[in-house]
Amino acid sequence: MNVSGQQSSVESRLRAAPPHALPATAGALLSEGYGAREVTLFLADYGLTLLQPVTHLPHTGEPVSAYDGPAGTAFTSQRPVVEITGDPATELIHLPMTVRGDRLGVLSVRVPAGSADPATVLGLGEFATALGHEVATAGRDTDLYLQARRTRRLTLAAEMQWQLLPGRGCARPEYTIGAHLEPAYAIGGDNFDWSTGADHLTVTLTDGMGQGIDASLLTGLAVSALRNARRAGIGLADQAALADQAVYAQYGGKVYASTLLLRFDLDTGTVSAVDAGSPQIYRLRGAGIERIELTAQFPLGMFEETPYEEQTFRVEPGDRLVGISSGVHGTSSAAGDLFGERALRQVLGATRRTPPHETARAVVAGLMEHTGGKDLPADAAVLCLDWTGRSGRSGTAAGDGSGAG
Repeated sequence: MNVSGQQSSVESRLRAAPPHALPATAGALLSEGYGAREVTLFLADYGLTLLQPVTHLPHTGEPVSAYDGPAGTAFTSQRPVVEITGDPATELIHLPMTVRGDRLGVLSVRVPAGSADPATVLGLGEFATALGHEVATAGRDTDLYLQARRTRRLTLAAEMQWQLLPGRGCARPEYTIGAHLEPAYAIGGDNFDWSTGADHLTVTLTDGMGQGIDASLLTGLAVSALRNARRAGIGLADQAALADQAVYAQYGGKVYASTLLLRFDLDTGTVSAVDAGSPQIYRLRGAGIERIELTAQFPLGMFEETPYEEQTFRVEPGDRLVGISSGVHGTSSAAGDLFGERALRQVLGATRRTPPHETARAVVAGLMEHTGGKDLPADAAVLCLDWTGRSGRSGTAAGDGSGAG
């Protein structure tokens, strides 16, 4: 059988496996194809601190660091890592398992010593990608993989928020997105969302008022209303207006959801924006860091039938955008210094060359250091987007309107 035929057969057998049996099926396939003696599927926990082994319920096995050691290095670098173990008869290959830019975890495969040649590592990498797609699909039908991601119980509000998210990353030739929420196991009102199309990318960052279940219900309504309007094919300002009406109709202005809406033209790099509240956005271009100043408009649901207006700014190849909720830029240290005034810029400058996923995580880590504790006083959402654009199709944009940077 040729290579493509072998790959097709492997993918067919993974698809045919029961949702809960993917780890066992993967182990059997890798034993047949590569002589694998041990196969472990690790999934990143919600806090992105540990890689949790997937086993039969209740989950057993020791987690490993998500940012240190061979498996953690494979996860953060998104490159295969070959580990020379204490067993001279075997080698351990750690392979990042990522689906369209969403980092799920690591597949660790123990193979006979001397067999970790480039062709084998490449083949195992393709297998890990195929397995990742099946794990993502299987998550609709079993709790096994969602349970494996948690080191402790999620609050009900956090359960609702994580189920609302599109993922924690997305990659296409034009851009790469990495995002993170904290406190991961008790998040309430913060959310990020995106939708990609043939020529446009829409991104939203939402901060629902309040805490716990109340904030989660509010944000769930706002995000669902934005999605409903977006899927009706209407413009960005009208998406905000319809979501505003939905939130106001439910809460009568007593609570509201602050939202930043962005729509990227993949051909030109023109970004349409609606600033409906408190999330902020920064642009890193070359060695410079600037906050993109948009005209602040009312949060969703604050008043009845609020009109919204779009503004535009541009992104160029090599630009990085970082969106943050009020729980990031508005949090103070013990000395009263706002994180968004100075410390944020220091973190963004120090992580300019790291991948978007790691930058998002670093911002949260910097925020925790700024507050001097492990427990944040408010929900925090960070979304980092690296823009590549489309070569040879820069186009002519309308410019930076209404004071946008």
